[in-house]
Amino acid sequence: MPLRRTLIALACLSLALPVYADTVQDASRSLRQGQHTQALEQIDRYLAGKPKDAQGRFLKGTILAEMGRNPEALSIFTKLSEDYPELPEPYNNLAVIYAQQKQYDKAKQSLEQAIRTHPSYATAHENLGDLYARLASQAYGKALQLDASNASAQNKLALIRDLITPTGKPGSKPASEPSKAVALPAATPVAPPTPTIIATAPATKPVEPVKAPEPVKIETKPEPKVEPKPEPKVEPKPGADVTAEVSKAIEAWASAWTRKDVKAYLARYAKDFKTPGGETRANWESERNKRINKPGKISVDVDNIKVSVDAADQATARFRQNYKSASLSSSTTKTLVLVKREGKWLIQQERVGG
Repeated sequence: MPLRRTLIALACLSLALPVYADTVQDASRSLRQGQHTQALEQIDRYLAGKPKDAQGRFLKGTILAEMGRNPEALSIFTKLSEDYPELPEPYNNLAVIYAQQKQYDKAKQSLEQAIRTHPSYATAHENLGDLYARLASQAYGKALQLDASNASAQNKLALIRDLITPTGKPGSKPASEPSKAVALPAATPVAPPTPTIIATAPATKPVEPVKAPEPVKIETKPEPKVEPKPEPKVEPKPGADVTAEVSKAIEAWASAWTRKDVKAYLARYAKDFKTPGGETRANWESERNKRINKPGKISVDVDNIKVSVDAADQATARFRQNYKSASLSSSTTKTLVLVKREGKWLIQQERVGG
């Protein structure tokens, strides 16, 4: 199956100036309707006034790729990935073009870079799986060229082709191996056996006169005192206090980012913070330092913070992060996992989306 291109717009970007929104929307609409030439003219007019706009450049690269003008599209996506290395979509679209050109190593590297940038970017993960399936198909085909009687390679190649053929369904069996579902019969309830009572006749004895029964003396005992059980203590559950503390910690993190106070910003991360893509903490901090200290003002604010308390010292927060700089404006859903260490709530995990 072909790799999926990210179409129309960057998922992480919104237009910085609303006055241009109609032009971009018109170009996007023309692209969706298959009017490629018209879409290209519209986006070129937009970029004439905003040549550095990331969203407009990305849309132009997508239009060119749809028109089959891959060298020009490659140039645009490559430059976008250099100017905005934190965005995964240009890397994904580069991988699609490389895969069409059968440059699978480059496609793999681009998809891995997209995932390092945003580990929760599902499209890149799916494309990487499809790319591995394509490479596996080639490898099994080569094995059969060398040994046509290799039954194991034949079976594996059939399964892979079933996966990557558009009409095939993942996990389906080849037509030569029909699968029939066997329904189990309905269970019939079995009644428990009725116990058999066996009456034993007593041995025959001489009949003796019946004696009057002795009077029965009933002794009354005082009822034991029932001591009332103490009410179980209800321990207060973490709730409003934790929510307020976590919200305050997130707002302080965003404030340090806005002030470009890198030391205060990095201090909001726990020592065991899971860095994106598993890179070293030192490399991650160095990269964050470079990005935050780029020339120009930045603004980061958060809203609609929702905190779920996982334990007394752990919580998960979901919120909307709004980021603005001279060249980029974005609004994304962010999820942070925070832990309480030495009285402070620190970030242990960070990801885009839920």
